[in-house]
Amino acid sequence: MKKYFLPLLILTTLLFACKKDIMENDQSATLHFSNDTIIFDTAFHSIGTPTQTLTIYNRNNFTVFTDISLNLINGGSFRMNVDGVAGNKHNAIEIPAKDSIFIFLEVTPNLNNSSNDFLLTSNIEFTTGTKKQDVKLVSPGRNANFHLPHDNIFPTDDGEVNYGYYSIKDDEIWTNDLPHVVYGYVVIEPNATLTIKEGTQIYFHNNSGMFVGNPLLIGENGVPPTNNGTLIIDGSLGNEVIIRSDRLDSWYENTPGQWNGIHFVQGSVENEIDYAIISNGTTAIRVDSFVENQTVTINNTIIENMSSIGILGQGANIEASNTIISKCGQYTVACNIGGTYNFTHCTFANYWDYNHRNTPSILLNNYYEGADGNIYIRNLDAANFTNCIIDGSLSTEVSFQEEELGEFNYTFDHSLIKLDPTIDTDNEHYINSIINQSPKFVDAYENDFHINENSPAIDAGNPLISLDDIEDNSRIIPDIGAYEFQ
Repeated sequence: MKKYFLPLLILTTLLFACKKDIMENDQSATLHFSNDTIIFDTAFHSIGTPTQTLTIYNRNNFTVFTDISLNLINGGSFRMNVDGVAGNKHNAIEIPAKDSIFIFLEVTPNLNNSSNDFLLTSNIEFTTGTKKQDVKLVSPGRNANFHLPHDNIFPTDDGEVNYGYYSIKDDEIWTNDLPHVVYGYVVIEPNATLTIKEGTQIYFHNNSGMFVGNPLLIGENGVPPTNNGTLIIDGSLGNEVIIRSDRLDSWYENTPGQWNGIHFVQGSVENEIDYAIISNGTTAIRVDSFVENQTVTINNTIIENMSSIGILGQGANIEASNTIISKCGQYTVACNIGGTYNFTHCTFANYWDYNHRNTPSILLNNYYEGADGNIYIRNLDAANFTNCIIDGSLSTEVSFQEEELGEFNYTFDHSLIKLDPTIDTDNEHYINSIINQSPKFVDAYENDFHINENSPAIDAGNPLISLDDIEDNSRIIPDIGAYEFQ
């Protein structure tokens, strides 16, 4: 009889243990969560957010079975996936003792809300036996004007490369009533002007951008049409025009290279940019070769976090004042293949820190190498930097690429410049300039390019230049750079 007693005792103990586990599970098993509230980054109407993850922990000493349901308020904007299985309701989900499961969450705002900003809320309910728990979901949303492609530009013969574009054929005004979201390319056609009013926010999707002028209309012999599109950005201090990527989640908020940029093609005329903040693209502004009197004018503008170049001129005519360009993967400004450039009270500070940068902040060039291997000269008629700061994290921040048979005209007038120390600056190219001294920014790596009280740039500017600074502070005895010390 004794030989049967021990196995019987063990079996009885196990049965009671199982019964106890089931009872505990049915009555009061508590789950724990990685967050009690999931807050999504702001999402545009009809555009999905990045996935958020919620971890559910069973810290009990027994297996639990829980029912999980997503509250379908707000028009089903939220979506749920439980351990790889999509759906709004999941019954008897097993979570072993001391184990966990994952829930993946997304939201696509689809409410027809007349207001600009709105808030979506929902919750996930967990029922474990008689125990009920929930996790709240919160997603800020924004309505927007969407500019979607209606045709294709630059399609390849095999159809593999296909750029959609949205065409502006008549004068058009974008206002700040709602943000503007662009998919593909905006193309401003000949004789059309796009005016962007103060406070307007423009968000470009991945691989999107803007052509000012139609690049397909460059005729034979490279002759562009007359009045090949015009862009006017009319921001103001405190109501700047914002131009950036449409990724608003914190991970991508300052990430470069998320959209392509604004490209002024040949024949584009009378372009003006005033009080804009352009960020997170590849090349913010590219200006192709212009004929006489065709100029892009840029004032009171900030360009930052570009994976390649801030301003690229290709034999162009560009004027800029009170403009700050920072954190570019290659150049802040490339005066390439000749042209005419005038920069006044600008700050070019390249403290790029995403990876290694081996190109200086400023490029001056007067030639190009053709496909046949020959060198072709394009005169650099002027590259004038007046009251400008040129600085960065490299030992030298200006590159001179000169073909001696062509014109190569440049001046640094009352500017603070970081140069190769072997360069001779005792000549007509350098007028009362400060060489290889720190401008003493407040915090260059945090994009704060105000100068502090010990900066050599204070009162060192050309006094004949009387522009107010980018913050509308008057300059009596001007400092060098875009900011006047206060």
